[in-house]
Amino acid sequence: MNTVGYFEIQSSNPKREINFYHNVFGWDFVLEPQAPNEYYRIETRNMHGGLLKRPTALPPQGIGTNAFTCSIRVSDYDQMVEKIIANGGKIVLAKFPIPYRCWQGYFVDEDNNTFGIFQVDRKAK
Repeated sequence: MNTVGYFEIQSSNPKREINFYHNVFGWDFVLEPQAPNEYYRIETRNMHGGLLKRPTALPPQGIGTNAFTCSIRVSDYDQMVEKIIANGGKIVLAKFPIPYRCWQGYFVDEDNNTFGIFQVDRKAK
């Protein structure tokens, strides 16, 4: 019952972030013309989300994340890092083990939105 059922990404340049997340994770975006702000529905295989034009100024860098950070499960951590970097993302916390569970790391897109990726690996340590 109490699980994440929807996520949103704010962007000061929606077209750029749409490009990034489509190229990296293969997500599709559909403009919602009835929304009161520029808003795109994110279509993934198993999660629902949206991307919206940032309604306020971009927060300054270096102050930490002021959001609920989501991590995306991937099948090949290192290969995904290459895609993230090639599409303009940056590493903010390099790959580390969550012992006997997974490999985890954190990144930012070009609008400095933080997200994580993880690869399940019961041998991680």
